[in-house]
Amino acid sequence: TMAHSKALLVLENFIAGKFVPCSSYIDSYDPSTGDVYCRVPDSGKEEVEAAVKAAKAAFPIWSSKSPLERSQMLNNLADLIEHDLEAFAQAESKDQGKTITFARTVDIPRAVYNFRFFASSILHHTTECTEMATMGCVHYTSRAPVGVAGLISPWNLPLYLLTWKIAPAIACGNTVVAKPSEMTSVTAWMMCKLLEKAGVPHGVVNVVFGRGAKAGEALVCHPDVPLISFTGSTLTAQRITEKSAPHCKRLSLELGGKNPAIVFDDADLTQCIPTTLRSSFANQGEICLCTSRIFVQRGIYSEFLKRFVAEAKKWKIGNPSDPTVDVGALISKEHLEKVRSYVKKAQAEGARVLCGEGVDSLALPTSNQKGYFMLPTIITEVKDESCCMQEEIFGPVTCVVAFDTEEEVIERANSVKYGLAATVWSSNVGRVHRVAQRLQSGLVWTNCWLVRDLNLPFGGMKASGIGREGAKDSYEFFTEVKTITIKH
Repeated sequence: TMAHSKALLVLENFIAGKFVPCSSYIDSYDPSTGDVYCRVPDSGKEEVEAAVKAAKAAFPIWSSKSPLERSQMLNNLADLIEHDLEAFAQAESKDQGKTITFARTVDIPRAVYNFRFFASSILHHTTECTEMATMGCVHYTSRAPVGVAGLISPWNLPLYLLTWKIAPAIACGNTVVAKPSEMTSVTAWMMCKLLEKAGVPHGVVNVVFGRGAKAGEALVCHPDVPLISFTGSTLTAQRITEKSAPHCKRLSLELGGKNPAIVFDDADLTQCIPTTLRSSFANQGEICLCTSRIFVQRGIYSEFLKRFVAEAKKWKIGNPSDPTVDVGALISKEHLEKVRSYVKKAQAEGARVLCGEGVDSLALPTSNQKGYFMLPTIITEVKDESCCMQEEIFGPVTCVVAFDTEEEVIERANSVKYGLAATVWSSNVGRVHRVAQRLQSGLVWTNCWLVRDLNLPFGGMKASGIGREGAKDSYEFFTEVKTITIKH
């Protein structure tokens, strides 16, 4: 086994501009083969302490730089990642199980764009001023960075979501201690190698690898980390809220979704079907914005179902590094079992599985036989109360049910604890606006999905989170505002 372990990639924490080995490590798997291919530091209190100390020490110099200087470094970093786009895409695909195509066209380009976007937006914020002539007073506001930002990112879109936090945090003049998911840490480690070349001073970005329960907890509980941005599960967010309460930390929490698609009988199915397949199964359904409840108006229900299932069966599943593959591997053996268990529960309740898990056979290349694969799965005749319609499954599983009236479908769409994203398909403009107004959802897409303008607020209602991110929203979260009154 010694000879074998030599071939494994071994990651190290990045603290104060240096790579630091750790005393113990966690195995990370290649989801497409089921083999261990990487060792990730199993960091805890000590490592987090060192990283926070480094971030704190770097804060005075970094926060006093002009927005233009910080902007230049963010642009440098974007250029360096873009230059290595192919290497980053391959690492992301191998580490996460997503298809090379998705990593190349979505994950890494978006990570690059995150830095470019905030490098630009930071230059265009203005502050407010009011006058009270009768009192001889002028009031104005000023914004300053908060301090050390604790950033905790998930395993589904590893570099994409990590950079969506790091970019605004450092653009605003904060320093950072980031903890990526222990299951997908490679691209974060690769990014650390580029920081010095981009001109980012030591200690501005520190990355501590490890588990949530150990490294994440130490970060959330640290008295010198006034701000936590977290993307992940609602359960973990509850713990973060409890642990950070004694320190009065500011929190931004982007959590799960149980996102509805509402297809009215005047929908353009030539657009709706391919887009709804993507919104259900893209990235193996492992996106918080994925559609998992599809409500179809009764008049077109059987036609929709027939076409939707036929198209889903065409999706190719296999080795993620094959550019013709549409569906890669799920993140872990445990996660695959969890997703499968939902399909079994649905069947036990009398629902029908029309394609995918347990219905169609899965043919995989020899080297991928032990990987964590699952076919796109469509469930129908499922009750709204079923756990498959209430809980986030986070896999390639979607439920399709019929509805009759607009009033009824709004009520049913809103009848879950989540409220992140929704899609509405209709060619009636009045109806689109009416329905969008009444859906309890932070984002509503009509006749499209996942079209994002980073200027605008992103985030969820109800159990889908607290706070919003975007040009203005991220700036407000990552800075502290002060009102100054001058009597003249």
